[in-house]
Amino acid sequence: MKRLLGIDCGSNATGYGVIDTDGRASAMIASGVIRPRSRSAFPERLRYISESLRELIHSFAPAEVAIEGVFHSVNARSALQLGHVRGVALLVAAESNLPVHEYSPLQIKSSVVGYGRAEKMQVQEMVKLLLRLDALPPEDAADALAVALCHAHHSLTLEKLSRSASRVPARPARSLATPA
Repeated sequence: MKRLLGIDCGSNATGYGVIDTDGRASAMIASGVIRPRSRSAFPERLRYISESLRELIHSFAPAEVAIEGVFHSVNARSALQLGHVRGVALLVAAESNLPVHEYSPLQIKSSVVGYGRAEKMQVQEMVKLLLRLDALPPEDAADALAVALCHAHHSLTLEKLSRSASRVPARPARSLATPA
């Protein structure tokens, strides 16, 4: 079993999800939403998110971190703020010497729902189903759990490919010379 921390960045609400997984089956350990005070100055919100992520890493000791990658936004200011929050999350993970894996929204939705343009409610429903939860997690927490589940699926695939590549015997080199 491997413990993963999924993070869905936002300056007003940063979702987190901690799962234990063997790549096939996963169980939720914790999830929630980090909500800095909306009236706080932006640097204070970043500090609050940073401290909260450090506490989560300290409390749950994940082996790896998965985070939603950059996506294109119509609103440049929102995209810039999201980039700052992502930077904080990446820094906290790096300070903790944790490997970080990034996935696009399309990869996450495709991995969890099977459709890259799935709606938020579809993601919540699939997260509930895959993790055998009694109730739908909050939207931002569900997104973070989806990021963690996406990494669990991708890392299982990579491990399988790695194992099969190590078992395939090397082919003898073929001569390009033509027979005489």
